[in-house]
Amino acid sequence: MNRAVLAFALRRAAATLALLLALSLLVFALLYLAPGDVARNLLGTRNVTPEALARIRELHHLDEPFLAQYWWWLSHAATGDFGTSIRTGGQVGPLLLDRTGVTAATAGLAFLLSVLAGVPAGIATAVRRGRPLDRVIVAASVVGVSAPGFAVGLILLYVFALGLGWFPVYGTGEGFLDALWHLVLPAVALAFGLGAFVVKLTRAAVIRELDQDYVTFARGRGLSERRVLRLVLRNAAIPIVTSLGLMVAYLFGGTVLIEVTFALPGLGSLMEESVLFKDVPVVQALTLVVALVVSVTALAVDLSYLAIDPRVRARAVRR
Repeated sequence: MNRAVLAFALRRAAATLALLLALSLLVFALLYLAPGDVARNLLGTRNVTPEALARIRELHHLDEPFLAQYWWWLSHAATGDFGTSIRTGGQVGPLLLDRTGVTAATAGLAFLLSVLAGVPAGIATAVRRGRPLDRVIVAASVVGVSAPGFAVGLILLYVFALGLGWFPVYGTGEGFLDALWHLVLPAVALAFGLGAFVVKLTRAAVIRELDQDYVTFARGRGLSERRVLRLVLRNAAIPIVTSLGLMVAYLFGGTVLIEVTFALPGLGSLMEESVLFKDVPVVQALTLVVALVVSVTALAVDLSYLAIDPRVRARAVRR
């Protein structure tokens, strides 16, 4: 059985690797989708001589076939070498590392707030379906899903930063506690829509399980509501975990506007600056990093099914 489970995990890992290779090819093609000459795009708006253009083509292997260029770029990207930024003239790798901490802290805090608020609220609404609490939370979740993150951020800034003065308006702060305090409003703005999404999915998953025949049989056998709910939550865990995995993609997309709104020097604001400046190497690196994080998260979600649901393990063994 352990060997079959290992084979299942290896198949999922191989599929993820193949997906990443395909995504890396698309990311590399971004350089060629930009209008104009590739070498001139890499040099930006600077005036250059034909000799300089020839040197750039040689340096970036632009005089080689497309697949040879792709392999050269991918082999360097695998070691953390994503080339040189057009905008700053520095290496892209250290630039990403400098910005990663702010984005990771904001996204991590927003994820934690979403899970801690969304999952219990979704369970509570499912258990009390049709009651006033259910209607209030469902209405609030609809508002949360519909509200743009940057609009929520602006409201939070106006009320709690400018109006009440409880939180700083912008910046990252100094020291752990001060930095955490600076990230509260951005994380809440990002978690507002995310938590509402978790509430709706959790509620739907738990309600679907509560309507199953085994719940009726369990209650008929005299099991307590706590034990019945434990069975329900175990069977509803897979769609809930899946929704939490999908949140990672949402987090990286949402941080772009949130970081711009709160003037945070993270990967989101770096993406916005790089797109406006047509800094192709930075855009390539950021896209590849986001694809890597989302793909690895999807793989972790798939593998978590083995631990959550015995039926998944049984299907893995039969294969």
